[in-house]
Amino acid sequence: MPGFRNSSAESSRCETIFDLPGKEQSLQQLQQKSAAPDFWTDTRRAQDILKQIKSLQTVIGPCNRLHHEIAENLELAGLLSDDVDHAADLQSLEQITDSLDHQVDDLELRTLLNAETDINNCYLYIHPGAGGTESCDWANMLMRMYVRWSEDKGYETRLVDLQPGDEAGIKSATILVQGDYAYGYLKAESGVHRLVRISPFDANKRRHTSFASVFASPEVDESIEVEIKEADLRIDTFRSSGAGGQHVNVTDSAVRITHLPTRTVVQCQNERSQHKNRAMAMKVLRSRLYQYYLEKQREEQATKEGEKKDIAWGSQIRSYVFQPYTMVKDHRTNTEISSVQQVMNGHLDPFIHAYLRHKKT
Repeated sequence: MPGFRNSSAESSRCETIFDLPGKEQSLQQLQQKSAAPDFWTDTRRAQDILKQIKSLQTVIGPCNRLHHEIAENLELAGLLSDDVDHAADLQSLEQITDSLDHQVDDLELRTLLNAETDINNCYLYIHPGAGGTESCDWANMLMRMYVRWSEDKGYETRLVDLQPGDEAGIKSATILVQGDYAYGYLKAESGVHRLVRISPFDANKRRHTSFASVFASPEVDESIEVEIKEADLRIDTFRSSGAGGQHVNVTDSAVRITHLPTRTVVQCQNERSQHKNRAMAMKVLRSRLYQYYLEKQREEQATKEGEKKDIAWGSQIRSYVFQPYTMVKDHRTNTEISSVQQVMNGHLDPFIHAYLRHKKT
């Protein structure tokens, strides 16, 4: 019986992929440590243990539910026969099995997100390339695409900073995507995104090519140390240029922080007070510097090993073609989707999943 065989295969696949007994044992050991009287004596160590517990729970809980569903599926399959009377039940069983297969796929992907900060929230930075209004509009389209993707995943998004374009679109945007493994998934989006379309801003209706860059960095908590010296910072305040009410637009509430050694610049203007904007800008700076130093280490390691990075900042990772045909192609994995509108509405998982599997191999 197909449903029975498929369910058995999924059960075996779960045990092979997820090593549930091993993960449960690790979870129990960590929970015992968290229950110790002196657990909070070392705050940084305590936060690291809590993060590990959360990471294990996000796999163990869904995996246990899957095992339960698979067991029920196997029991149902054992009660059915291949005769006509059970045809509808067999069809339902096949649909359930297909659903279980997709759930196992999703959990398998989750096991690929095992880096220290993969489980964290994510800051997403979007900037237009050269090309004036056309590129600003393209950056705005990308921002909308990521917000739609986040909504579909059940993540929350928070606009940290937005600089509108002179005529249309945006000059830059910083978005905080909040949810488990937001960074683990969105790190696949870092790079340059290329658009080919008939420009709505060209009276002659010519085809234009535009570029915009996307950069993802994890939101880092106190368990991750990022050294920032006050002497290395230049802090400027200015009047917010965006919407936000009378108070925001008439006071110098916006904050820009420049980290002089690395020339990293962050700013925040969406909070009502200068104090809140400064606090948020410092959180963004810690995230950017963490990613900056991590990339420097990777570059040094790649140089020692004589390797080249798969993705360098400024490289073209994906093309979105609106005319003369419609197609979105990821140049790292050769993944293609013909419905460009579907992708712009947030259908990014095929590209993200292919990238994660590509990096593993």
